[in-house]
Order: sequence, then structure tokens, then C-alpha cells
Amino acid sequence: MKHCWFHLMPYTELPDDFRDNNPSVWVDIDSNLFDPERAHHMYNDFLDEMEFAADMGFDAICVNEHHSNGYGLMPSPNIMLASLARRANPDTALCVLGNSIALYNPPTRVAEEMAMLDCISGGRLISGFPVGSPMDTCYAYGQNPSQLRERYAEAHDFIVKAWTEPEPFSFSGRFNQQRYVNIWPRPVQKPHPPIWVPGGGSVETWRWCAEMDYVYCYLSYYGYKAAQATMQGFWDEMDRLGKDRNPYRAGFLQFVGIAETEEQAWELYREPAEYFYDRCLRVSARYANPPGYVTEATQRAGVESQIAAAAAGGPDGVANTSARPGIQKTSLIDKSAREFEAIVENGYVIIGTPDQVAEKLREVVKDLRFGHLMLLQQFGNMSKDLANYNTRLYAEQVMPQLADVWEDWEDHWWPQPMANAERATPDRAIMAAAAE
Repeated sequence: MKHCWFHLMPYTELPDDFRDNNPSVWVDIDSNLFDPERAHHMYNDFLDEMEFAADMGFDAICVNEHHSNGYGLMPSPNIMLASLARRANPDTALCVLGNSIALYNPPTRVAEEMAMLDCISGGRLISGFPVGSPMDTCYAYGQNPSQLRERYAEAHDFIVKAWTEPEPFSFSGRFNQQRYVNIWPRPVQKPHPPIWVPGGGSVETWRWCAEMDYVYCYLSYYGYKAAQATMQGFWDEMDRLGKDRNPYRAGFLQFVGIAETEEQAWELYREPAEYFYDRCLRVSARYANPPGYVTEATQRAGVESQIAAAAAGGPDGVANTSARPGIQKTSLIDKSAREFEAIVENGYVIIGTPDQVAEKLREVVKDLRFGHLMLLQQFGNMSKDLANYNTRLYAEQVMPQLADVWEDWEDHWWPQPMANAERATPDRAIMAAAAE
């Protein structure tokens, strides 16, 4: 199993009364709440936390893209990974989950920047292609929701061809017309870096991942309990399409908080968890589900958007247990959880001692069947010291207990970097002097 350390980079100093005085953390959030000088320290703490996770032996560091919000300060995840490509542990994969490719016209910029990251890192890039949240795509960037998936598919084809076509070519699509496409640099990995697709519960995304042989990543705000129906639907669809049940076809994100004792875990992680679920998920219903964003097939399958759930205050119901029609949908959770007791009870955050967390994660990984575990160990307004404490305990005491999970399966969707002996070695003396 792969352990992937994921960072949302939330703004950590939203006021206590944020929910009462602000209808949304996204799109029209009050710009007066943003302090650039405080953000300077936040960004540098976040980069320190990611470097620390890499040094602790996590298999990958994951970042993503969001706009006009206080939930995640990464309009450009590529910039963040470029900061890590030389300084972080050279054995750690760099995962962009991802660039919202439907937003770029032409998508040449995405193809070029991801190729740069793959070259700088010596072939350690994982490229994620999300459709993107409605807040980011339809409101912050003004895209037509009914055209979003078509734009996405065209951008995907453009980028993959730009990475793999050896000669300059012309591209004439509905949304992108380029007389000359000839990116320099080109990615190290051949034919291209592995592609992972972050998603909610879209039936089309499941089918497309199967068709293209990409990893499906369910990035859940609401934990393993609410994810059971979605992951069961994914595997049912893989069975229907004749795909094997290799767990590395899937990834899943889980919030985790670890301490030496269970009592300490309750004390340490209460405030950051309540900060995240009370303030960072404050999404106005106006932006959650624009007409045309959710496809007809997904609506017919009864799959509920996490964004819509956040706008309604919590996951009021979860989709049916299969993408196939005729299956009665099942409601797993029917309350808004912003108090820590309910957050833990509903499985949004797994907390406890290393042994308790390892036991629960083994159960979750087996039950939902995924090989790429993405861990949110910094969330809400968590300090750098607490994030590093959480990360170290996981790496030293939880990760070894899960080393045998899926050991009989091969991960065909992991980066294939250059051999260590062939890679450039950063001048550590210069870096150390610069740090003094």
C-alpha cells in the first residue's frame, strides 16, 4: 500500500464568527480577511510540513488546485511542488491532484509545467486531472457548466498528445485551436507520467478511468463511513466493465489524528477539526450545483455531490450502492457534524493511538479496497508542530503496521523515475548556507 501525505493548505486564521458573518468560504469570501504577511508564514509552514513528511518516508506528497477561497491556498499547485522537487526526499513521488485542465485555453501551459516538474524531479511526477469543483470552474473562472466535461476531455487529449507526439502538430478542437504544438521540455516518464483522476461519485468518471486505465481517487471530506456506497459503486462498475480488482486502481483520502494516548488525541485535534468543518466547508448553496454541472447519468444513479452536501451543512444522504439503475439508494448519515464528537463518530476524522489508528485504517483500506491512501494530517488551523507530530507518529508507528497490505498486488500506476545514480544531486552545502 502507498501512503500519500496530502495538503489542502487552508487559511488558518479565519475569525471565530466566520460562519455567522460569511455565507461562503468560496467565490465571494471577504478579501479583507486575507493578510498577505500572515500568508507568508502559512505558506512557509506548509512547505516545511511537506518536506518533513517526505523526510519521514511517505511515498508521495500530494497537492491540489483551488481558487478564490479560504479552504485551500493553492491556485497553482505546480508552484508548490516546484519548491519541493529539489529540497524534498528524492525518493518521494510528487503528486498534483491536480491541475483543473478545463480552465486552461490552450492547455499547453499544463503540459509544459508538468513536464518541467517531471524533468526537475527526475521522473517522480504523478499528474492528476480533476474536472474541478463548481466554485472553482464555473464561478471563479467563469466556465459554462454544461460544457465543462467536454472542455475537460478535449484538454486531456491535447495534453497527452503534447507529451507523446514526437513531432510538432496542429490541434483543432471545439475549444482549443493551435497551429503549432511542440512543448519543450518533455516529461522524463514514457509515454507520460501516471494519470490519476480525483473525483466525487460521478458514474462517467468511473467509466472513463476504466477506459483509460487511470487511477480513480475519491477525495472525501466525510470519511470512510460516507464513502462506502461510492467505493462499492466504483468496484461494481469495474466488475461490470471486466476490469480486475487491483486495489491500486483506486485512491481514498482520510483525515487522521494520532497521539500517544486516546485522551490526548481528543484534546489535540478537536480545535483543528472543528475549524475545518465549521469554517473551511462553509459553502453557499448558490455555488454548489450550477445547472449542467452534474450529468444526467450521475443524477439518475442518485450520487450526491460532496459540494452539495457541504452547502447543505453535511452529507444528508449518500448515493446508491451501485452505478447501475434500479438499486435503492442508501442514506448513511443524516446530520451536520461540526462538533468534534460527531465528526469522530461519523468517521470524518480517525483519531487515537498509533495502534488504534493502524487497526482502523487496515479495516477501512480492506473494506473500501484502495491501494493509495491519501492522508490529511494537517487540517483546519493545525499548527506546524502538531502537524509534524501527527506525521511522525504515523510514519514511525502506523505505517510499519500496514506494510503487508496489498503486498500481493502490483501498482501499475506509480511513477518510474530515473535511477538515483543518474539523477542530479542538489548542492547541499549551498542550500545549507542559504538556510542560515
